[in-house]
Amino acid sequence: MSYAVVRLPALPNLNGSLSSTTSGSNKGGGEDAANCVGMNPTVAAFKWRLLIAYDGTHYSGWQYQQSPPTIQCILEKALIHVTKLERKDLSLVGASRTDAGVHALGQVAHFVTPFNYDSLDSIHAALNGLLPADIRVREISPAVPEFHARFSTESKIYHYKIYNDTVMDPFLRHYAYHSAYKLNATAMREAAKHFIGKHNFSAFVNASHNDRVRDPVKNILSFDVNEMGPLLQLEVEGTGFLYRQVRNMVALLLQIGKEAIPPDIVPMILATQDRKELAKYALSAPPHGLCLVSIKYNEQHLRLPSDCPLTSFGRHHTVRKCKLPFY
Repeated sequence: MSYAVVRLPALPNLNGSLSSTTSGSNKGGGEDAANCVGMNPTVAAFKWRLLIAYDGTHYSGWQYQQSPPTIQCILEKALIHVTKLERKDLSLVGASRTDAGVHALGQVAHFVTPFNYDSLDSIHAALNGLLPADIRVREISPAVPEFHARFSTESKIYHYKIYNDTVMDPFLRHYAYHSAYKLNATAMREAAKHFIGKHNFSAFVNASHNDRVRDPVKNILSFDVNEMGPLLQLEVEGTGFLYRQVRNMVALLLQIGKEAIPPDIVPMILATQDRKELAKYALSAPPHGLCLVSIKYNEQHLRLPSDCPLTSFGRHHTVRKCKLPFY
């Protein structure tokens, strides 16, 4: 792993032991690590990758804001408590800025520290001990400087769940959209095929006041409609998505499933590149049915650096000796 050639003063590890860092050469991404974290490029930075799952029901999405709370805000507070670093030093970055109410099974983020860890199991346990029950860190692993949670992505997979029955399953009410209309899954499947490939998705993007101007051309790699009893699971994989693009595509498929409009309306709306055209037929699907399932990365950026602790998948608790008396 490449770091700037600087010896930092001894800093305490999470377990209380001292850890001083000595780095090698700065080639192959050390400058990128320094620049992306806003640190002095002569100071060593250790980068850590997080795999996170959360129930987004009670949060205003991923992106940082204190009130109402967001996933990033809650996670940063836990990281600040555990690492004793300031927010600006951690430079936590998430792969996807999920909206309010949207869930995640495979959100990815990275943060940096000026010190190394001997083991990641303790910080992993400490983070999950501080986080609320609806946010879990599934894995922590060391990352090479080239890795970036957002810019190293190759594709993302989202699921949108629709419960298609007259009576809603109460256990799925926070995780699936209820459609009492009988949906034609075959028509939805036919329509979804029109989204596959590289298209200008301007007609399927909502305006966002806090987003930069982004390239409206996105590549959809697959779009499947799977029937699992009364549950329809729409799975879409793409190299990137615009603001509310997935929910807007799902909303149109819902209207097609109701047989209100034909499947071949999809290429017609795409060709207009006009959000107002989509609005004639459908509004955005609600957020609670959407889940970020997984993110695929550049394999070179996922390699583990040398002289690093092992990936932490969490610790199993065991009872070594029964402490209850026998009767």
